[in-house]
Amino acid sequence: MEKETAQKILTVKNLTVKLGEETVIDNLSFNISRGEHFMIIGPNGSGKTTLFRALIGVLPYSGEISWAPTSVIGYVPQKLDLERNVPLSLRDFLHSKTGKMNKEELEKYLDLVNLSPSLLGNSLGTLSGGEFQRALVAFALIGGTNVLLFDEPTAGIDEPTEQQIHDTLHKLKHEHKLTIITISHDLSNVYRHSDRVLCLNKNQVCLGVPKDVLKPDILTDLYGDEHHKFFTHNHHDKHRNA
Repeated sequence: MEKETAQKILTVKNLTVKLGEETVIDNLSFNISRGEHFMIIGPNGSGKTTLFRALIGVLPYSGEISWAPTSVIGYVPQKLDLERNVPLSLRDFLHSKTGKMNKEELEKYLDLVNLSPSLLGNSLGTLSGGEFQRALVAFALIGGTNVLLFDEPTAGIDEPTEQQIHDTLHKLKHEHKLTIITISHDLSNVYRHSDRVLCLNKNQVCLGVPKDVLKPDILTDLYGDEHHKFFTHNHHDKHRNA
């Protein structure tokens, strides 16, 4: 039992979050192991981003959220309140996290997310969508981060760039033992990259490995009858059936 407990980096028990009079998350319990890629899916308004905000301590809640003492959390929000047209370079953006870093430190974080050091002098507004997303990951990793919370990592970017982002996360998980918690709407990438999936619609609809939970009947329970895009698994590839 002690060994099992030591492997957990996050334990959530009977979590309830209310915004005003509305209960957004109701009596949710789950845990996450070190080095796991844990993905959260659910319809709009299901409480996914609210859950993240409770996990990082910016929303009040009842119940228990218990991080391992060694946890160092980095958070990449779905939307960043940052005007990309301001004359802020990538170098200055990264420096703003912990102060000045030397060239070797900067290049270390860029290498982690497959960004070229030649971009350091570029303003954020000149970065492509994928480059900007990877810059946000680099920013979140600064300071010894070992848990990365990523809200919709591929929203608003094209499919090849989307795959690059997921490949970057996959590399970080396996080469640097990073625990990754991701909110996603792309079920094919959830199937391909996640170790376990939490299906959330205020309550827990399902929790388990992708092959057990990404099934038409469970997805209908989660998204409702209007959700018709289901995924089947065949030789580790996904095929979309409308």
